[in-house]
Amino acid sequence: MELHQVRYFLALASTLNFTRAAEQCNVTQPALTKGVQKLEQELGGQLIYRERQLTQLTDLGKEVLPMLERTLVSAETVRRKALEFRRKEVAPLKIGLAPSISASLVLDPIAEIAKFVPGLHVELREGAAEKLIELLLEGEISVAMVGDVQDVPARIDDWSLFEERYVAVLAPTHQLANRPSIGIDDLRETVLLERAGCDVALKIQRSCFPEEPLQLGHCSGHDLHLQHMAAAGFGVILAPEHMPRLPTLKTIPLEGDPVSRKVRLLAVQGRRYSPALDAFVKVARLRDWSVKLPHRGTPHATLPEMASEPANDHDTHAGGQSLPANRSAA
Repeated sequence: MELHQVRYFLALASTLNFTRAAEQCNVTQPALTKGVQKLEQELGGQLIYRERQLTQLTDLGKEVLPMLERTLVSAETVRRKALEFRRKEVAPLKIGLAPSISASLVLDPIAEIAKFVPGLHVELREGAAEKLIELLLEGEISVAMVGDVQDVPARIDDWSLFEERYVAVLAPTHQLANRPSIGIDDLRETVLLERAGCDVALKIQRSCFPEEPLQLGHCSGHDLHLQHMAAAGFGVILAPEHMPRLPTLKTIPLEGDPVSRKVRLLAVQGRRYSPALDAFVKVARLRDWSVKLPHRGTPHATLPEMASEPANDHDTHAGGQSLPANRSAA
C-alpha cells in the first residue's frame, strides 16, 4: 500500500467523481484510476462502485475509509515533525527523574538552555533508577537524574552532581516541631510517611536501626500527597533537602546528618547527543549544585546557584555542539 494510492482513494471518496478527484490530486484520470485499482487489489476487494454517472463507495470502501483517513493524517504528521526537526523548529529533550528527585532541580537548567536552543520541547518522566537506565539504553529518554544507584552498566556515563542530606518535614503542630534538630532516637517513636519507590526508609533502617523496624505509616507515590498528610499531622516525611515543600510545613535537620545521598546524572556513553541534550548535560555539570544548608531551626533550604567553574570529572564529552560563549554559566 502506497500513500499516493490512499490519497487518490480519499479524494475519490470525497468527490465521488473521477475527474474532480484527479484534478484535486493533480494527476491524470487514468493515473488516479490505476492507483485506486492497485489499492483494491492489495485489499482484496472493490472499493468503488461505478455505473455510468453513478459512483459510490462499496461496503468495503465504507469500512476502510476512516482507517485510511487516519493513516494519511498520521503519515503527514510524521512528515511535518521530521521537517520541523530538520529545521530545528523542535528540539526534544526527554529527562528521566527518580521518584525522590524533584522537578524543581531541572527548571533552572532548562530555562538556561532554552535561551540558545530554539524550539526546546522538554518531557519529564518519573521512574525507579533501574527503570530509567532501561529507558536510557532503549532510547526512550535522553538523560536521567537519579539518587543512589547500584550496578550502573558500562555503557552509561555517570556524573556525580552533588550530595545532599535528608531532613525531617513535619507540621508546626507536631510534637517534634519546636526542636532545633531531631535525633535518631526520636525517629524510633515517630510515624514516618513513606514515599513509594524511595529507599530512604530502608537506608535509615539499615544504618540506624538494623534490629528494630521503623514505624511506617501512610504511603504515596506523590510527594505532594505526603506533604498534605504531614500537614494534617499524620506523620513525618524524611525528604531530600532540595525538595520544595508546602508553606504549612517545617523542615528540621537530623542530628549528625545520618542519611545522605548523591544525585547523579546518567546518559548513554558514545551516543550522539542532540543539541538540546548536549546543552543540558553541560549546563548540569557546570552548575554548582551545593545546597546552602539552613541554620538549625530555619524552615527550609534555598535552591542551588549556578557555578563559575566546570566540574573536575569528565570535563569533555563526545556529545554535540559547544555552549555559546555568552551563556550565564561559563
